[in-house]
Amino acid sequence: GMAAAVEPDAILIDCSTIDVATAREVAAAVGRPMLDAPVSGGTMGAEAGTLTFMVGGPAEAYAKAQPILAAMGRTLVHCGDAGAGQAAKVCNNMMLAATMIVTAEAFVLAEKLGLSHQALFDVTSKSSAQSWALTSYCPVPGPVPASPANRDYKPGFATALMAKDLGLSQEAAASVGMTTPLGAQACDLFRQFEATGHGGVDFSGIIQMLRDNS
Repeated sequence: GMAAAVEPDAILIDCSTIDVATAREVAAAVGRPMLDAPVSGGTMGAEAGTLTFMVGGPAEAYAKAQPILAAMGRTLVHCGDAGAGQAAKVCNNMMLAATMIVTAEAFVLAEKLGLSHQALFDVTSKSSAQSWALTSYCPVPGPVPASPANRDYKPGFATALMAKDLGLSQEAAASVGMTTPLGAQACDLFRQFEATGHGGVDFSGIIQMLRDNS
């Protein structure tokens, strides 16, 4: 395959998001240094060169690959051995999904209570509820001009990708005999949103389903 076709001293870097077990199996099978290096930041981060790379694999290979990754990302984290990058990615996206859902629910509740989007944002962005989902990716138009909500939820990070990553998080949890109640619920909700024809919508657009179901 590809591993046999590259130069003997080449470092293989896989930036896709796949399951942890497969990442470890592939790294063991290729017979040369390999890094799993999934990213966070979406299309906006890719265009701006501000992605976060979470990297698994040998420390020596990571050190050699840093200049390449740094050209595309702002934050590079060596998370550990093979598969550690994928482990970090599924944990990160499970946290993000649950945070986005509860952020969206709060905005819908605020609407019903007569509180403006801006007022809620002004309070929560400066208090204990502050999060990346709120201050960088606010699910309602207005408070954060760069968020997909201001572009009719053009992704960004598509719902189909979030649903896929949440499925990977649940596979990872099952592989170690763990249950993640909030993660599992987030997975179910994003799969529902995808199933209604919204797979190509930014994941923050789940507020539309939550509003319709409220």
